Amino acid sequence: MGEIVLAAKVTHVPSMYLSEQPGKHHGCRAEAIAGHKEIGRRARELGADVALVFDTHWLVNSGYHINCSNHFEGIYTSNELPHFIQDMAYNYAGCPDLGELIATEANRSDIRTMAHNIKSLKLEYGTLVPMRYMHMGVPEEQALKVVSIAAWDAWHDLNESIKFGEAIRRAIKASNHNVMVLASGSLSHRFSDNSDAMENMHRWTREFDRQMDIRVVEMWRQGHFKEFRTMLPEYAQHCYGEGGMHDTAMLLGVLGEEYDTPAEILTEPFGSSGTGQINAIFPL
Repeated sequence: MGEIVLAAKVTHVPSMYLSEQPGKHHGCRAEAIAGHKEIGRRARELGADVALVFDTHWLVNSGYHINCSNHFEGIYTSNELPHFIQDMAYNYAGCPDLGELIATEANRSDIRTMAHNIKSLKLEYGTLVPMRYMHMGVPEEQALKVVSIAAWDAWHDLNESIKFGEAIRRAIKASNHNVMVLASGSLSHRFSDNSDAMENMHRWTREFDRQMDIRVVEMWRQGHFKEFRTMLPEYAQHCYGEGGMHDTAMLLGVLGEEYDTPAEILTEPFGSSGTGQINAIFPL
């Protein structure tokens, strides 16, 4: 019998990698990195052996897709922001049996899903960034296996993604794994225009988005997830939710319809290149 041992919404801003590098931005994302390290520490303490990541940087146009290769290794440079992430090495074991079990359970619920064990199918930085910091300084024997799920679902319905999350919960319970589940994506996601990019490196683009993010996080702190479910489609639309906020919808499905536990905010909301970011744990 498997178990979800930790669930969280996490940032993956590429400025976290830039924060490691010498120069004027060194240390600028220290709090976000510390949040990732703490999430990883808690997951291992709770017995996690797999990290399951809903990745809003993996774009798909049809179906739900799971990258559950045996092994992930390479050197990554971001096509989107190569001046932020370049030549970032990674090396993680995969967990094909969990990915295949999720696909089977989702398809049983009429949610068209495919699990892929393809060596050439690489990870995106929505998975690579949190995995980097959640494994930083961790002994090899404590490393988590990694499964990545596409959460930039361009032509999908948020309610279907919630149902997909429910299927994921059932699959994990039917597995032999203790799983950390991560929704890897932003709050609001209105990138700054090119002319304002440098000025807004550590800000939101719009005050409207900042105020909406603050209100949403307050709802999470109070456990008002029923109300948040209702407003999610409009929030994603009007605040340019990253990947349509399908990562968040999947997480809501994993947590369950009756979930109302106050969230723990590890990294307070912050602006990054115009977008709103956070690290938040949803206690189980």
